[in-house]
Amino acid sequence: MSMKTKHVDLLIIGGGPAGLAAACAAREAGVENLLILEREDTLGGILRQCIHNGFGLHTFKEELTGPEYAARYIARVKELGVPYECGAMVISLSAERKAVYVSRTEGIVTVEAGAVILAMGCRERPRGALGTPGWRCAGIFTAGTAQKLVNLEGRMPGKRVVILGSGDIGLIMARRMTFSGAKVLACVELMPYSSGLKRNIVQCLDDYGIPLLFSHTVVDIHGRERLTGVTIAEVDAAKNPIPGTEQRIDCDTLLLSVGLIPENELSAMAGVAISPATNGAVVDEMLATNVPGIFSCGNVLHVHDLVDFVSAEAARAGVSAARFLSGESAGGARMPVLAGNGVSALVPEVLSERPEADVTFMFRPRAVYQNARIVVSRGGETLASKRARILAPGEMAEITVKKEALEEQQGELTVSIEEVGA
Repeated sequence: MSMKTKHVDLLIIGGGPAGLAAACAAREAGVENLLILEREDTLGGILRQCIHNGFGLHTFKEELTGPEYAARYIARVKELGVPYECGAMVISLSAERKAVYVSRTEGIVTVEAGAVILAMGCRERPRGALGTPGWRCAGIFTAGTAQKLVNLEGRMPGKRVVILGSGDIGLIMARRMTFSGAKVLACVELMPYSSGLKRNIVQCLDDYGIPLLFSHTVVDIHGRERLTGVTIAEVDAAKNPIPGTEQRIDCDTLLLSVGLIPENELSAMAGVAISPATNGAVVDEMLATNVPGIFSCGNVLHVHDLVDFVSAEAARAGVSAARFLSGESAGGARMPVLAGNGVSALVPEVLSERPEADVTFMFRPRAVYQNARIVVSRGGETLASKRARILAPGEMAEITVKKEALEEQQGELTVSIEEVGA
């Protein structure tokens, strides 16, 4: 069977919020020959199943549901005449920006691109990654799978629910399951703090009397054919279960909200450097990876709190790709940026030789800090600082450094958190 070949200036892998925003920005920046590839049958990504509101306040200055937010970008993609292929699964990507995808309608297709934007999003960490003992019985779902069943397919996973982990999807599903008639018995979190947004804890748990148990985890799963209950226990500072603290909760459903993993298999295949801190690509302030012409944005780069931030970041990637195609940005030397005290999942992790604008660094605090200061320094000199009343791992923090402060390229930059007291 012969393989079809396409040639495009810009290939965007992923038709979720990041891919859509990147495509719109690239087209508006002058890229005419581009293509979005989306493995699902429709554009929109995860937003299609996020029927709750809270989206769009930054981007559109009004509150929207996930499908409404996606619909606005899809309409813009169509208005701009951006080509896209749904049901197109990319199976390989090379450093020479050659991708291969498969689809029911076209078979196997090779795409040769002048630039590539990676916008594949992320996936949930499954039960197999946890090592929890017990039978592989029915009734155990990731929170996102349960969300799809309830919101898109109209099916209830169960009636008596325990949620392991306090990620935002799990918190939102606690409320959604309650709305649908289930009893959510507890949300169990291994860490002494939540990994979700404070507003979701209040609106999805506190408002419905759902207990959130910090420093607890599931230590056993009961039931052979169908889940009949779980045993939870308190954990010590080393995250080991404390004997004598076990308690059984009778339930028929366990939802897992234990972290998201950026979908970077294609990135690694193309030789893109992957950060062990974010599990995403190592990028500079223009969202360029170490492979010339390949850019990364959205949740495949690092897991965001809000889709509005995804869209803003992806738009920058679209503009950066357009500049690369026009020859304005050819790359060059890159300077590392170090994650200092209290800083994790820092983006960007490198800076280009001469940043052309102010640079905003985003990261997640390693613990809860009160009355702290975020500091960007180099060689003992403070380039930027910012006071923060409270910093927590569940919410991204950021700090912006002025372009002028970055002009002297001498030594590594460090982003850190300093506790300053009241």
